[in-house]
Amino acid sequence: MEVLQEHKAGDKLFVDFAGKKLSVVDPQTGEMRDMEVFVAVLGASQLMYVEAVESQQKGDFLLALANALDYFGGVPAAIVPDNLKSAVTKTDKYEPELNPDLAAFGRHYGTSILPARPYKPKDKSLAEGGVKLAYRRIYAPLRNQSFTSLRELNQAIRSHLEGHNQKPFQHRDYSRRDLFLQIEKDQLSPLPAHRWEPKTHTKATVYQNSHVWLGADKHYYSVPFAHIGKKVDVFFSAKHVEIHLNHSRIAFHLRERKAYGYSTQAHHMPSSHNFRAEWHPERFIRWAATIGPHTRELITRILNGKAHPEQAFKSCLGLLNMSKDKKIGQKRLEKAAQRAIDFNQYSYRFVKNTLHHHMEDTQPEAPNESQYRLPFHDNIRGKDYYN
Repeated sequence: MEVLQEHKAGDKLFVDFAGKKLSVVDPQTGEMRDMEVFVAVLGASQLMYVEAVESQQKGDFLLALANALDYFGGVPAAIVPDNLKSAVTKTDKYEPELNPDLAAFGRHYGTSILPARPYKPKDKSLAEGGVKLAYRRIYAPLRNQSFTSLRELNQAIRSHLEGHNQKPFQHRDYSRRDLFLQIEKDQLSPLPAHRWEPKTHTKATVYQNSHVWLGADKHYYSVPFAHIGKKVDVFFSAKHVEIHLNHSRIAFHLRERKAYGYSTQAHHMPSSHNFRAEWHPERFIRWAATIGPHTRELITRILNGKAHPEQAFKSCLGLLNMSKDKKIGQKRLEKAAQRAIDFNQYSYRFVKNTLHHHMEDTQPEAPNESQYRLPFHDNIRGKDYYN
C-alpha cells in the first residue's frame, strides 16, 4: 500500500464545529431546534468523527471530544482546536490562554492542547476539510430526513460516518479506516483507566491548615502544606475532586458531601505537625449542642449565613464562650439563642445585647390587630354597598 502522509501518525487530532447546523423536531410541539455539529479528524489517517451536540459550550464540546477519543480507541500526542471560545479564553499569536477545563481535560488524557494559530491556514486545513466532507457525506444524505431526538440524529450520523471512513480515497485502493489500522492506531497512547467526567471549576485559597474549602459541599480537602496561602484551581465531578496549581495537579480526593467535614491525606501535612483542626464548623456545632438545641440551631445558622464558615468562627467562639461566664451560664445563653431564632437575628451582637439587658425571657409580641383596624365613620362604605 502506497501511503501519502503529511502528518506523523498518532501526532495530532484536529477539531472544529461545522458552520452549518442540523436539527431535531420536538414531536409534541413541532418546534425545530438547531444542533451544533462537532468534527474531529486524525492527522495521518484522516479518520473522522462527527457528532451533533446541543451547543458549542464547554460542557458539550468536552463531552464530544471525549467521545471522539473513545471512537478512535486512543489518544494523540496533541489536540488542535480552531480557537473555539470553549477552548481558548484569550487568543494570542504566541501564547493563547486555554480554558482551564480544557487544560484539565488534556492533563487527564496525557495530551497537549495546541490551539490553531490565527491566520495560519495549514493549522486548520484538516479540520476545515473534514467539515466540507461532512457536508457531502453526512449532511447531504440526511437532508430529507427529520429526527425527533438528538440520540436519533446521532445514530443516523454514525451510520453515514462509518460509510465515509470505509470509502476508499480517490484514486486509492484503501480507506481512512484501512490507513488508520495500518499506520495510526498503534501510535495512539492508551486511553486512561477512568473516562473523563464533566467537571465544575472554581478557585480557592489554601488555608493555614493545608486545606481548601469547596463551597458546593461545604467540605474541606487537604493540599500539600508547601502550597499554603496560594490560589489554586479546584475541579470537581460527581465522584472526584482535583486541586491544580499552575496547570499541574497537586491533590486528588474522592468527593465527600459531609457538611463541614475534612478529607485529609496524612502526607499533605508537615511531618512535624500533628494536624488538629481546632477551629472548624463541626467543633462549634458539637460544643453548641452541649448547651442546648437552640444554641446548636443558632450556631448552625450563623455558619450557614456566611459564604465561607471561617468568616463566622470568631462570632461563634465569642457566643459560645458566654456559657463560661458565671453571670450568664448555659441556661441564659440557651434562652437568648431561642430569642435570636424567634427574631431571625443570627448574630453574636444580638445575643450579647439580649443578655446585657436581661431580655432573654422576653418573647416576641403578637401583633395587636386592633391597632391596625380602621375606625368606623359615615364616609366609609360598608360591605353591603357593593351588593
